[in-house]
Amino acid sequence: MNKVSAESKKYNKWIVVLSIVIPLVVAALFGVRLDMELPVFLPPIYATINAITALVLVLGFISIINGKRKLHEKLMKFAIILSVLFLVMYVAYHMTSDSTQYGGDGIMRYIYFSVLISHILMSIIIIPFVLITYVRAITNDIERHKKIARYTFPLWLFVAISGVVVYIMISPYY
Repeated sequence: MNKVSAESKKYNKWIVVLSIVIPLVVAALFGVRLDMELPVFLPPIYATINAITALVLVLGFISIINGKRKLHEKLMKFAIILSVLFLVMYVAYHMTSDSTQYGGDGIMRYIYFSVLISHILMSIIIIPFVLITYVRAITNDIERHKKIARYTFPLWLFVAISGVVVYIMISPYY
């Protein structure tokens, strides 16, 4: 086994643990209700964070295509920070506020729930992809990083954009 693979392998346990623990903790925290209410303005903030994440991902993609590796690295780290910030704010809001029910009907209801369900599923699926892609980058396993990044980028971009779409669709009902 080469040095790069050995270095990447030491992170595998953390990738598996985090990929399982993060969704479980988020699900568990949804069952916790704190006796305080965060302002309704929080959802547009975390929706904006999702939009910025999408923009940062696209800029990161463009930067690596143009050979700007350091810029790409900074943008991808920023995208991870934004995603963590989104998740913390999202969970905090839902621990302190009742869920907003979608009030639309007809075809829009089906579209909303299709986008919402695919967004939720992909937000769980993307966790190991992001972690593996990141580890391969920081361990300088660039060829394997490129291989998985081909999948990570569009999935992560979908999660970021679909989060904004979900917010736009439910925002009239806040």
